[in-house]
Amino acid sequence: MVFAAGQEAAPALIELGGLLLALAVLGRLSSRVGLSPIPLYLVAGLLLGEGGVFGLSASEGFLDVAATLGVVLLLLMLGLEYSSDELVANLRTNAAAGAVDLLNVAPGVAAGLLAGWSLEEVIALGGITYVSSSGIIAKVLADLGRLGNRETPTVLSLLVIEDLVMALYLPVLVGIGLNRSAADTAATTAVAIVAVVVVLAAALRFGEPVSRVLASRSDEVLLFGIVGVGLLIAGLAELVNVSGAIGAFLVGITVSGAVARQGTELVRPLRDLFAAAFFIVFTFQIDPRDLPGVLVPALALAVASGALKVATTWWAAARAGIGPRGRLRAGTVMTARGEFSIVIAGIAVAGGARPELGTLAAAYVLLLAVAGPLATRFVEPVVERLAPRLIGIPPSGDGRASAP
Repeated sequence: MVFAAGQEAAPALIELGGLLLALAVLGRLSSRVGLSPIPLYLVAGLLLGEGGVFGLSASEGFLDVAATLGVVLLLLMLGLEYSSDELVANLRTNAAAGAVDLLNVAPGVAAGLLAGWSLEEVIALGGITYVSSSGIIAKVLADLGRLGNRETPTVLSLLVIEDLVMALYLPVLVGIGLNRSAADTAATTAVAIVAVVVVLAAALRFGEPVSRVLASRSDEVLLFGIVGVGLLIAGLAELVNVSGAIGAFLVGITVSGAVARQGTELVRPLRDLFAAAFFIVFTFQIDPRDLPGVLVPALALAVASGALKVATTWWAAARAGIGPRGRLRAGTVMTARGEFSIVIAGIAVAGGARPELGTLAAAYVLLLAVAGPLATRFVEPVVERLAPRLIGIPPSGDGRASAP
């Protein structure tokens, strides 16, 4: 019986082993060229998914679960880097910036109206262009060593505000797609609001007691405790239509002090493993054969919404007293779109929206999921060379940028 079970598991083990080895090669390649591995992971997923060159079948179920874990661990790890007091202070400071960030719904709404799409499709496309990818941005900040940068709290505050907006937006979108009454939609939204407030209040009120309970001299016990609580709260958040990722983030900020520092080191290897699965699975659902037909509108939407996201984030960072270089880094890293945009498209299509919306969203997200990490890695030296005044460097006498 054991031997038969082993034979049945062999295809999945072979696929997973080959995939991990491929990721190791891609990770080594990215480190040699000084680039985040995320774009390479996304392209790998495109080659392995529906309509791809190779295809995975035996390990597909495991990878779906691993991808969900990847998003949760990315945000849990991000939360461990910041205290609840820092979060509240940043949210208060950046409330106006979060309001300005709502302008990023405009490109999607405009595109939907110009195409003559339905109200649900217009609302969905507005959400797709609005929300940045917490998962991708968290990974990029970690890969590039920018978690301690001055602009990072502004970026995190905007991401948290966007996730909170999603907690209210998604129930409304579901209600419209299912043709629910206004009262039902309002009730679902109210539950989402209460859930977010309760979790945030608990993080602020019980941070120290939770840290004391989780504290342990055993790395194994601490790891199980932090990850277990993170997954539990993420699952409960999903049950009330709140993002599991934001639930995990709030768990992370609840843990503080030495426990948070020790937990960060313990969670990091798990985050790296499962986050890679998330980025691979993210592009599984994209059939490369469907991309050419929507490439031009997706590219136009990506350029317009990417530029607007840079502008609104630049303003937010400037308002927080960040210098031009930090504003540029913050703006470019926020252009990445990802998991929420795909979720929005999936909900809309399941609710009766045209399939073209899903394909357009996939192409759009793929473009910005690749362009965002690339831009935030390379745009600063390019701007320093071509437009030094933009980042506060006066040109030298020979026409080259002087040292900052």
